[in-house]
Amino acid sequence: MATVYGAATTTVVPNDPKIRVHSFIGFKPSHSLAFDQNPHVFLPVKPDTATETKRSKVEIIKEGSNYIRYPLNEKLLTDAPIINEAATQLIKFHGSYQQYNRDERGAKSYSFMLRTKNPCGKLHGVLKKDLTTVMSSIIRSMGSTLGACGDLNRNVLAPAAPIARKDYLFAQETAKNIAALLTPQSGFYYDMWVDGERIMTAEPPEVVKARNDNNNGTNFPDSPEPIYGTQFLPRKFKIAVTVPGDNSVDILTNDIGVVVVTEENGEPQGFNLYVGGGRGRTHRLETTFPRLGVPLGYVPKEDILYAVKAIVVTQRDNGRREDRKYSRMKYLINSWGIEKFRSVVEQYYGKKFEPFRELPEWEFKSYLGWHEQVCLTN
Repeated sequence: MATVYGAATTTVVPNDPKIRVHSFIGFKPSHSLAFDQNPHVFLPVKPDTATETKRSKVEIIKEGSNYIRYPLNEKLLTDAPIINEAATQLIKFHGSYQQYNRDERGAKSYSFMLRTKNPCGKLHGVLKKDLTTVMSSIIRSMGSTLGACGDLNRNVLAPAAPIARKDYLFAQETAKNIAALLTPQSGFYYDMWVDGERIMTAEPPEVVKARNDNNNGTNFPDSPEPIYGTQFLPRKFKIAVTVPGDNSVDILTNDIGVVVVTEENGEPQGFNLYVGGGRGRTHRLETTFPRLGVPLGYVPKEDILYAVKAIVVTQRDNGRREDRKYSRMKYLINSWGIEKFRSVVEQYYGKKFEPFRELPEWEFKSYLGWHEQVCLTN
């Protein structure tokens, strides 16, 4: 069985009895999967439980999707210019939204928007009949749209300027490693667009080690998605990495904010972690709200991937899955409070967080204009 849901408990959000947040107890990995004859297909088995927790329509679509494949794989083969609702939800994980021309009256004209994982990387007006050609061309050109939308970690931000300081370089390296850690592993993206051909670079061994580590019960054993499972996350997830004082990444508006902490000589020694930021809200619904991240604690530099993984898994197992308006991690932290949230994360991390290190005031760093550049040599 791929995923088992346990009973849910209900907590009233402090100062607002109108919101009740359900925390999912017993969202546990199990040890067996049903396999089809196709080597690329892993079929999730329906949870064997007498009392199933209420879930949103999207959660049910994800569970029956064979790890974000079905029915998108079938709908892409039809002559219709659009795909159905289930496929529309799944194609988001592949980095695309189905859209229509809102200026037209009468019959609607549909197309797709693609988000490539690079600055300003949006392509509009792609017709369904051209999707496979465009997507495969992006992938074979070493680009990607994987995870640019959908209920998983999306982009990991870092300061964009090529500043040749140890802390800036370490922030960029850390951002790349976190992005690699949380990249889906089941191959659905490559199966859909390039017939299973994986076009990707080798991962650092510390990333592979952190992803595979299950000493604290973070993983789904024997699953093609060891961190995400069949259900992935309750909602989108965003992470930013920066250095003290540089708020070009808008650090407090992310689910996780990672700040490099250095020794006096500038050598990176660890990270401060913020959690629970997010700017979104539902229009005219006062029970939804933007929220700034709050300090969680400090970890030494060798533990950053394990700490980030523990935070993601805490949201995976406890984030609200029956009402997507309240599914971001900021609502979980608002319900629990930071002390309870920290305690649960520490169980998955396997350690106590150290006290948050003192930081200078944040500034918005504009990189426009003339600046010293890194000297690049072949």
